Amino acid sequence: MTTVDHPARDGTGGPARRPVRVPFPVVDEVARHCLQEAEPETVHIEIHLPGPLDRDRLTAAFTEALRRHPRVLMREAPGRWYRRRYEWELTPEPDTAVVSFTPPGRDSLRAARARCLEAAPPLSASPPVRLEVVEGAGPAAGGGAGPDTPTGTSADPATGAGSGNVNGNGTVLFLTINHTALDGPACLRVLATAAELYGGRDNTPAAPPVRSPDAVEPGDAGTPSVWAPPARVASGAPDSTPGNGLIVTELAVPRRPQGSPYTVNDQLMAATALTVAHWNREHGQRPRPLRITMPVDDRPRGADMPIGNGTRLVEVTFSPAEVDASRMGELLRRTATRTRALKAADRPQLGHGAALLTAPVVPVAWRAAVTRGLRRAAGPWTSTCLLSNIGRIPYALDFGEEAGRARAVWFSAPARTPRGLTVTTASTAGRLHVSLRWSRSLLGHGDGAHLRDLFEHYLHATEETGASSR
Repeated sequence: MTTVDHPARDGTGGPARRPVRVPFPVVDEVARHCLQEAEPETVHIEIHLPGPLDRDRLTAAFTEALRRHPRVLMREAPGRWYRRRYEWELTPEPDTAVVSFTPPGRDSLRAARARCLEAAPPLSASPPVRLEVVEGAGPAAGGGAGPDTPTGTSADPATGAGSGNVNGNGTVLFLTINHTALDGPACLRVLATAAELYGGRDNTPAAPPVRSPDAVEPGDAGTPSVWAPPARVASGAPDSTPGNGLIVTELAVPRRPQGSPYTVNDQLMAATALTVAHWNREHGQRPRPLRITMPVDDRPRGADMPIGNGTRLVEVTFSPAEVDASRMGELLRRTATRTRALKAADRPQLGHGAALLTAPVVPVAWRAAVTRGLRRAAGPWTSTCLLSNIGRIPYALDFGEEAGRARAVWFSAPARTPRGLTVTTASTAGRLHVSLRWSRSLLGHGDGAHLRDLFEHYLHATEETGASSR
């Protein structure tokens, strides 16, 4: 008989099963086409816990969480150059050790955060995620941002995140994600499952906040044209080393008057626009429309949450005259009008052009070359910066009595040029956790600290003048 009659065995007397393959979605394919070693497309998640974790229990819990969300257990399947698609190959188990532990040390936190930015988990090994556990870290607590450090990271001195000092009984989890495969909210869902398995406590997502039913005024005829090249973030004092720099800080969640037509997300958007406009004025850049990319995520947060890159990208545009802190109420209402309309619009994740570009009608290698060329040509029309507001963390991230609940959760999104700057926010335990991440070819450590200070100033201004300008 032929080998067709006698298929390969899997070691248990049965035929070996070919791994399940899933074609790359549009977002994954475009990201795969445009990979660069100099600026890895990583998402960093940083979770501060007040107590210690047991190594074996955590490793077992996280590995089991991966099994319960099998879409995470994937690697890029090999293929010939003329194939029409990239494919993910799903695996029953991780190909490599996913969880590592770093003992207490002078620069443990700083080094762990730098590793999140410098190298993406390879797509060739399942899963494209790594969890690093820094032990002996002090608990996260309130306060302002600390001084810059050589790695370009800073944070609240009480967390030890900026200085790299580690002392205490707490623990910090660093999750590094290859953004070609997965996004932050999906991997946070996996971490919530791991927390429930580890601590035995309910980590069911909280109900989303109730939004005010009174909508803002429809229509916005004054929106600047999307065909005009937007402003770029003005270059500061860039570093000689490639890659991304990062600053994290903790702020109060901005207040807003009861019944306001705008949300905290709109306040964050207005503060981002004002920050960039102020920075550009300081650096002598001619005023141009600002275009800020905003991810929108409509996925449920339960255990059945779709895993992968599930957000769609929209762009909020402002004319130079609109970005005026003295007319804050007007800016907030206009921002709310535009963000609400964009969230309600039905469109593909990256727009209709990307969907057409990734249609499997020619070999994927040819599409890759075209995509990279179009990306370079479209550089002047790329948005000014990105604001990713995760919102209130819906999970308790409760790891049990000894380790406790998460007191701070930071995210950061890639900041490749020509955009070069991302602002990522999330709120935990009533505090706002902000990450500013930038391309080192555009900005330096001091630039990041100044942008952080500007953002804090304008975010505070949204609550001080928003009510009086209504």
